[in-house]
Amino acid sequence: MPSVPERVPTVRAMCRLCARKKGRILAQAKMGRSAHNSAPHHRWLSLMIVRPRPHWLRMLFVRRGSLLPRILGQLVFIVTLSTLVVLLHGQVFHWKVTLTSVPFSLMGVALAIFLGFRINASYDRYWEARKQWGVILVETRNLARKSLAMVGPVQEVRPFVHALAGCAATVRNHLRAESPDHGTAHLLPPELRTRLLERRHPPQQVLRWLSEWLREQRQRGTLQPVLQVSLEDSLDALSMAIGSCERIASTPLPFTYSVILHRTAYFYCMLLPFGLVDAIGAMTPLVVAFVSYTFFALESLSDELEEPFGREQNDLALDAMVRTIEISMCELLDEPPPPALQPDANYVLN
Repeated sequence: MPSVPERVPTVRAMCRLCARKKGRILAQAKMGRSAHNSAPHHRWLSLMIVRPRPHWLRMLFVRRGSLLPRILGQLVFIVTLSTLVVLLHGQVFHWKVTLTSVPFSLMGVALAIFLGFRINASYDRYWEARKQWGVILVETRNLARKSLAMVGPVQEVRPFVHALAGCAATVRNHLRAESPDHGTAHLLPPELRTRLLERRHPPQQVLRWLSEWLREQRQRGTLQPVLQVSLEDSLDALSMAIGSCERIASTPLPFTYSVILHRTAYFYCMLLPFGLVDAIGAMTPLVVAFVSYTFFALESLSDELEEPFGREQNDLALDAMVRTIEISMCELLDEPPPPALQPDANYVLN
């Protein structure tokens, strides 16, 4: 079955928006906030940094989007240790630590390969999560389009289409362990929202309500049985995408994998000054700081990407994706859509 092409704003398009004047960006962000004044306020918001690529020189000093604040403590510790090693000429309690750069060359290559595998595993989870949310977007559009074309007038189909947007919001809340009815007051019926608060798997309850609505339309004669099968197939695909997101959220990478990488990187960086002090002398802290930054930053990045539904700056912007689905549903119903979420002046997309 041909699918509707996904129309989530691309990174390039959002980057062009970021490059506009600061006043206009702030005004758009204010519009987005005013549209949700009636919704419950949450302390945590989903964040994602979306910005145009700066000049190569400016990229060296960029702060927002950098992992330096997260690993600054580790770097200060390693640089302090390296400075002490230089001052003591590589001696510990009058015992000279005899290390050369040869073993570190071999260990560094192995550690870099190990970090590469860790990054790839984490990014695979991130990209798989993004693809499944693309499926959620496409299938909700398919269901809304089919229901409007096959069931009846817009007035009768409106609760079903709104519930599709509410389903996406419920999935977001479920993946983030937030209140099931957050952001669904204007999308889901009151009795369904009450049921969500009593269940352990709210998205499944929304899918059940959607299937029951299709059954009611078939019993009333407004939906042919053969057409109901087509709509149920789209609901099955939507359920499969939700289950895939739950699989990613509930199955982290093995903890032992992270422990081995963490210990290896730290021991390597702590022993590195003893292998360099006799060769480069006072330049040891600078070189060690550079090597440590690379290893610590890659480890920290892999930790962020491992949980794509979290609230870190490099996680998926689920709020913007849910808003995109809501806009699509409103446009299909010929209703005025809410404003799209845009990056603020700090290039953060909430």
